[in-house]
Amino acid sequence: MFGSIVIFSDRPFEVGDRLQVDGVDGPVVEVGFRSTKIRTLDGHLVTIPNGELVNKNIVNIAKRPYIRRTLNVTITYDTPPEKVEEALAILKSMLDNHEGMDPAFPPRVVFNEFNSTSLNILVIYWYHPPDFWKYMAFTERFNMELLRRFGEAGIVFASTQTLHLAGDPKRPLELGLKKDT
Repeated sequence: MFGSIVIFSDRPFEVGDRLQVDGVDGPVVEVGFRSTKIRTLDGHLVTIPNGELVNKNIVNIAKRPYIRRTLNVTITYDTPPEKVEEALAILKSMLDNHEGMDPAFPPRVVFNEFNSTSLNILVIYWYHPPDFWKYMAFTERFNMELLRRFGEAGIVFASTQTLHLAGDPKRPLELGLKKDT
C-alpha cells in the first residue's frame, strides 16, 4: 500500500512512459493501486507490484532531455598525420550545427587513442529533442555521409585486424630481403 501511495504522489512515471526496471524495458500501459503493468518491447506484459517497484531503480527514458551518441571511429595505423587531421576536419564539419543540436551541447571530436589495431577518433554528439526515430534517421544519414567522405578522401576504416597481402597496389609489401649481388 505504501508503494502505491508513493507512486501516486511522486509520479515518477505515467502511462505511456518508457521505463527500464530490473531488465524490463517498455512503455507503462497501466498504473493500478496494487501494481504497474509494462509492455516489453518484444510484446510481453509484465506486472510489477507497486510495493516492489518503489524500491527499484527506475530509468524513465521518456523523461530524457536528449539522446547522446558516443562513437569510436577507427582508422588504420598507416594513416599519415595529415589524413588523421583531415578525418578530424570531416567529422567536425559534419557535426557543425547538425540537425538536433543544442548550442549548450556542442559535439566533441578528438583523436584520443592508439588502440592495439587502430587509431581512434572519439565522437560524441547530442540529439534534441529525444525523438528516437528522428535520431536514428539522422544517425543513418551521418553514417552514410561519413562513409562517402572518408572514401573520397582515401581514409581507410580499421577492422579488428589488418592483413597486408602481396600484390595490393595500395599497400606494397616489402619483405626486407636482400638480393644477392
